[in-house]
Amino acid sequence: MTPAAASTRRFELTLHKPLLGWFPKPTVVVNGQAQPTQWGTRNWKVPEGIPANVNIFLYNRMWKFGGVEFTVDANDGQKFLYRAPWLPLGPGKIRCIP
Repeated sequence: MTPAAASTRRFELTLHKPLLGWFPKPTVVVNGQAQPTQWGTRNWKVPEGIPANVNIFLYNRMWKFGGVEFTVDANDGQKFLYRAPWLPLGPGKIRCIP
């Protein structure tokens, strides 16, 4: 195991879509690396001791929407909740869960 692999931490991200309508799968970008993902709860591995920049957006083949950007610091809570907008435009919402 390399030293870089040993010095990581995880944070939990729950992605909620609105109850009505069809929504594309979200894309999560952590420190510049994009990962298409599923709705629901996932754990993300980030380097220990440095802030992690996280962007979340939805893309429907015509435009991006529901975008939100936040930073996960080492002393922040480790659980976050993202909610997509009700309509396919505008920003999403993010909050830290204690």
